[in-house]
Amino acid sequence: MSTSTTLPPTEPPEAAEAAVAAVAAALTAYFDGLHHSDTGLLAEVFHPEAVYATATEGRLLRLTMEDYLPMVARREPPAARGEARRDRIVSIGFAGPVTALARVECAIGDRHYTDFLTLVRLDGRWRIIAKVFHFDLVDPTPTEG
Repeated sequence: MSTSTTLPPTEPPEAAEAAVAAVAAALTAYFDGLHHSDTGLLAEVFHPEAVYATATEGRLLRLTMEDYLPMVARREPPAARGEARRDRIVSIGFAGPVTALARVECAIGDRHYTDFLTLVRLDGRWRIIAKVFHFDLVDPTPTEG
């Protein structure tokens, strides 16, 4: 994972390290929620006003959390299918002490996702306020070679 931080010069280096760790913890919870289709966990990591958006299929799909979380609840969890975890944090960048942008990748079934997650720090915790993503179809079974 690469990270860049832009925090006020008055912030000590340990504040930057703590911010990276806190954002990474929120992203881990996000991955856990997706892998287990755990809408309770996802509701904790997403801000209630968060936006979910993609244009991968040639049209804009934009959902609120009221639309997105029930959709996750209806699908069979990748963990229940015995699907291996395929997720990683690519980068975390900061625009200041309360705004971060993370690029993450994960795969569920035959879809490989690249997500741009914008996070805000409110009431002492980092939450996703926007998820904008692209997906590609891939063969979920590894090949030998």
